[in-house]
Amino acid sequence: MAGRFHYYEGYSAEQVVFPIRVMKFLGIRTLLISNAAGGMNPAFRVGDLMIIRDHISFFTPNPLVGRNFEALGPRFPDMSEPYSHELIGKAKNIAKRLEITLHEGVYAGVTGPTFETRAEYKLLHLAGGDAVGMSTVQEVIAARHMGLNVFALSVITDLGIREEDNVITHEEVLEAAREAEPKLTSLFKALISEL
Repeated sequence: MAGRFHYYEGYSAEQVVFPIRVMKFLGIRTLLISNAAGGMNPAFRVGDLMIIRDHISFFTPNPLVGRNFEALGPRFPDMSEPYSHELIGKAKNIAKRLEITLHEGVYAGVTGPTFETRAEYKLLHLAGGDAVGMSTVQEVIAARHMGLNVFALSVITDLGIREEDNVITHEEVLEAAREAEPKLTSLFKALISEL
């Protein structure tokens, strides 16, 4: 997909995940997702790539709330491995071959559309988050509900935990994403070729 629906745009959680369900019924078996995220891990720099190994989704509405349709998946889907360990391993090998530096961490999903306050960044980091963003977790929940394998990668487009007294702008985020795009594209193309 070129772009997607976001909860902060006013779409319901069910609308956000509708394209994932459509793609499943069109026959996909693996979902690859990328996003822009704010870095909370002090080792991260703007432009870095982070493999999402797990996520925290308490801050966004779960798309499975309401009546469950068994044709889509079980009432209580297991989320012990939301991101495929096998795909993560493949991506790491590809990155090494392509000489792309990759981090690995936990993604905290929030609703947006505001960037987080300094206190919120600190809370999310204390809760175990390495990066934070306004997408992905609802789509991953729906994908796993339907039995899809998932791989996700964050582009660190800004640093939420920093000492300077500066602000984060949408333009800063877009510029960092543009600069990281060639690395992300190379990695995804190579990963697709190995599926």
